[in-house]
Amino acid sequence: MSSWILPEGISDLTGDSALLVENNRRSLLDLYKSLGYEFVIPPIIENIESLLLTSKEVDKKTFKFLDPTSGDLIAVHSDITPQIARIDAMRSTDEVEKYCYVNSIVQTQVDDFYASRSPIQVGAELYGDNSYKADIEIIDLMLKSLESIKLNNLIVNIGNVKIFNLLAKKVNLDEDDLKQLSLIFVRRSKPDLADFIKQSSKDLSLFSTLINLEGDSSVLTLAIEYFKDDKDIINCIKEIQEIGKYFEDKDYKVMYDLAELKTYGYHTGLIFSVFNDTFKKVIANGGRYNGIGKVFGMERPATGFSFDLKYLSQV
Repeated sequence: MSSWILPEGISDLTGDSALLVENNRRSLLDLYKSLGYEFVIPPIIENIESLLLTSKEVDKKTFKFLDPTSGDLIAVHSDITPQIARIDAMRSTDEVEKYCYVNSIVQTQVDDFYASRSPIQVGAELYGDNSYKADIEIIDLMLKSLESIKLNNLIVNIGNVKIFNLLAKKVNLDEDDLKQLSLIFVRRSKPDLADFIKQSSKDLSLFSTLINLEGDSSVLTLAIEYFKDDKDIINCIKEIQEIGKYFEDKDYKVMYDLAELKTYGYHTGLIFSVFNDTFKKVIANGGRYNGIGKVFGMERPATGFSFDLKYLSQV
């Protein structure tokens, strides 16, 4: 193999492409600073316990190796959110904290969201506010971020993983069944769901309803009727309605997907993503991940978003 060939999924940025990424980075940092978000630069490597606290999906995407200095197992960051949780926990405060970052990450494999194994992850995260107004602020900032790098005609998609989790708890699914059902929903495989329900001894009919609840605001009206006997689920749907209406009033196209689950698995409530006509996949996403800092001794509410600056700038 020639010595100048890069590993699969790894690429250089040179010339105009590099300048465009840098110009976009500066524009984004100016935006975040103007809105009170603190710029942080987490290290490329950390102790493995700090980086893998979120989910098995993050574990699979993380490079791990022995540190020749300490002899400990350490890892290269494949997602920056766990590092922000550590930074926030170190503050030991009850105040609302706002963070932003623009940092290269490295993953063992390409996933559906990132276009390469070495994306430049842009993100903003808000800790210490459990209200839906914090989610509105983060979604609004996500949209402003994309518009600042000349992406328009944005479509916002909103859901809530808590609805799925509440249904699973209601029917008392065991760990293996829950994992299998979650994967079915991530793949959005209705035939697999039908087989799963047929083989189960439990009444899982509401999951058949849930997997079809995607579309415009009329979906929320249907959902309220379907789940009218479950107060907790109704509260989730009404929160989605409030948030969606805010962005509809600002002339964004808003869609709703109550069956959406994130592959990273650490989200606990509201989730959101953005599409536009230029791209065939999600261009930014995020959600709420309350309690992510528990392992560091600070179980705080948190919400945030991220996207791949390299991919969006190049395209």
